[in-house]
Amino acid sequence: MILNLKFDDNRDIQLLFGKYDENLKVIEKEFGVRIYRTHEGLRIDGQDEKVSQVGELFNYLLDIVKSGRVVKKRDILFATRVAEQEQEAGLKRLSKEKIELPVKGGLITPKTKGQIEYVEAIKKHDIVVGIGPAGTGKTYLAMAMAVNALKKGLVRRIILTRPAVEAGENLGFLPGELEQKVMPYLRPLYDALYEMIEPDKVEQYAEHGVIEVAPLAYMRGRTFNESFVILDEAQNSTPEQMKMFLTRMGFDSKMIVTGDVTQSDLPEGTPNGLVQVEKVLGRVEEIKFVHLTAEDTVRHELVQKIIEAYEQYLKH
Repeated sequence: MILNLKFDDNRDIQLLFGKYDENLKVIEKEFGVRIYRTHEGLRIDGQDEKVSQVGELFNYLLDIVKSGRVVKKRDILFATRVAEQEQEAGLKRLSKEKIELPVKGGLITPKTKGQIEYVEAIKKHDIVVGIGPAGTGKTYLAMAMAVNALKKGLVRRIILTRPAVEAGENLGFLPGELEQKVMPYLRPLYDALYEMIEPDKVEQYAEHGVIEVAPLAYMRGRTFNESFVILDEAQNSTPEQMKMFLTRMGFDSKMIVTGDVTQSDLPEGTPNGLVQVEKVLGRVEEIKFVHLTAEDTVRHELVQKIIEAYEQYLKH
């Protein structure tokens, strides 16, 4: 099969093809096709299925370029992984599930089959539990969906919370030293926010209560209406804390719970809220549980290899 693609903008072509056409070489290698430059664009030659996938891949990569971002090798490799899992349909879903937030000159997009399912779940369900290892985008994508919902006026507030295990969850409401003690646990949430919103805007939102970042103990006794609420590092919550958190839900709100059941810092023998919640609520249709795996890792390639190596080791 031969597919001819036309491109109108020379600038798009350069951003798409990469320096010395390095992106085209990566695509040829990953999909087993031959790609030739023509005076109008490209000619792609290969097996029918692979050529169709490459055509969808270029549609996805063009969206990246049109958002103002340079296509990088990792964009192609992530898309290739989706194509391997779901063929052409997966690449169409990948193009569809963009989160329209300008981040460092581009848009945030789910990059794996699991991440696509996760984003779709957040759109369709009021409570979503995302379980998986580090680097799978559980918190980052939830945060992006929250900021997107705030900017579109779908919610009035964003609430971000984590258990502060080593500081103890009997935190009280004392200022000063205690706040300094729990801040390291909340810092990663601020880091993600600063990638999506200008730092001064984050501070402004925080002052007006539009964005709140606080330890899980501070959630007790409250109800969140018209809010997007994220519980991060939920593997460090007890069953009582998990129940307390989920019952804070008010009207017109979403609640996202994220965590990695293999990375709990709870004292040995302490029941785990994240492990228990699926057993208790797994059959509630309105609550969606999404399990991400090492295949959904979108950090450095070496991080994925480390996760896979540990998974293999623990099986023996």
